[in-house]
Amino acid sequence: QEQLVESGGGLVQAGGSLRLSCAASGGILSGYSMGWFRQAPGKEREFVAAITWSGTIIYYEDSVKGRFTISRDNAKNMVYLQMNSLKPEDTAIYYCGRKKTINIGGMMSRYEYDYWGQGTQVTVSS
Repeated sequence: QEQLVESGGGLVQAGGSLRLSCAASGGILSGYSMGWFRQAPGKEREFVAAITWSGTIIYYEDSVKGRFTISRDNAKNMVYLQMNSLKPEDTAIYYCGRKKTINIGGMMSRYEYDYWGQGTQVTVSS
């Protein structure tokens, strides 16, 4: 079955850290870029970070640069998002997604992703 499953969310105080994981099944990671997006209540789903299949190209949304790190382990079919120095404004549901095409254009656009996980809630208290 082709699916993505996120885990690792939770409640953390400002300044704390969380590591999100995205487990892929059905071979859907092979050759594709992956991204993390987030959606806060009443807002649209927004880009957080993305990584190519080889891991050689990585993008971050400006507000998370220097705090978040995206990585992947293709042998384990896993994608990760290490989040440090968390802020209340990072509170959202975090989703991992698979880019719908192998080319790397549009990695920061949610419209370029087809498979999505169910999301994992991250809440940062002040």
